[in-house]
Amino acid sequence: MSLTVQELAGQLGARVEGGGEITIAGVRGIETAQAGDLTFLANVKYLPYLKTTQASAVILPPSGQRFRYDRSEIPSCIALLIHDNPYFAFLQALTLFHPPPSPPAPGIDPSARIGKNVTLAEGVYVGPSCVVEDDVALGESTTILANSFVGRGSKLGRQCMIGPLVTILYGSTLGDRVRIHPSTVIGSDGFGYAPEGGQHHKIPQVGGVTIGDDVEIGAGCTIDRATMGQTIIGRGTKIDNLVQIAHNVEIGEDCIIVSQVGISGSTKLGNRVTLAGQVGLIGHIELGDNVTVAAQSGVAKDIPANSFYFGSPAVDASRQKRILASVSSLPEHVKAIKRLERRIAELEARLAENK
Repeated sequence: MSLTVQELAGQLGARVEGGGEITIAGVRGIETAQAGDLTFLANVKYLPYLKTTQASAVILPPSGQRFRYDRSEIPSCIALLIHDNPYFAFLQALTLFHPPPSPPAPGIDPSARIGKNVTLAEGVYVGPSCVVEDDVALGESTTILANSFVGRGSKLGRQCMIGPLVTILYGSTLGDRVRIHPSTVIGSDGFGYAPEGGQHHKIPQVGGVTIGDDVEIGAGCTIDRATMGQTIIGRGTKIDNLVQIAHNVEIGEDCIIVSQVGISGSTKLGNRVTLAGQVGLIGHIELGDNVTVAAQSGVAKDIPANSFYFGSPAVDASRQKRILASVSSLPEHVKAIKRLERRIAELEARLAENK
């Protein structure tokens, strides 16, 4: 597939500066792009590559919107596509040049096992060696790939994509267009035990998991069922690989949960919360809307809406920066304190001699 820069601009909603007739045949990152490739620039860190990239066209924000650049310093052979959101435009370009594979043709593989009272809407595909237990409902055009399991009484909406080796345990509810990557487990028991007589007695986990529309869950994640009620993942939330979400957690809409995050039981997240890699949250706390927590932070208390926290324990970013600045100069402070201690000792000795 190939498109001219002008044709691309029309599909991406971008404005062209020079070279509209150039043919684009592929997309690559700005460091590795070659002639005939389209690339993008959305981070000021990569601005120097504008002068050295071999790409034929670059998607850029308007100069001054995020960073300033001079067209005269960019090789004239490079066409510019000006877009307010270069990253999103590049995503669209990737989809144009690398469209997702078509789902399998509807049908049930002969090796799949389908239980009683199962509702299969039009266009459903169930792959090899899958198990769909009794009383399950699969929505229109939903796809379940090889060796996956859907437990009794679960309900999956329209156009879901369930990857291979996914386990969806009994009584789980998925909305429309939910995408789950390989080896993820939905609805395993929450971790709850009551101590008595020196032993830990398992608390029955009788709740479920509810996942909203347009949620994507990465590979190797675990989302536990509620002790009672529901563990909830809100509409549009995106979850990276290797994330643990405990029982009765409630996650709002359009959240971003990055790899290796762990969220303890009964914690609540508002809408548009971002948890960067390896963030840990203790149980029974609440994070408001639009909260961002930086990587490897440990959150031990509620965080108000529209806040940026980091550190372990996590505190407001502005305070944490002051703390880190103080810690970095701690050796100098210690030396100064020791000098003052010696000076005080000398003064005290002189005072004692004069008594």
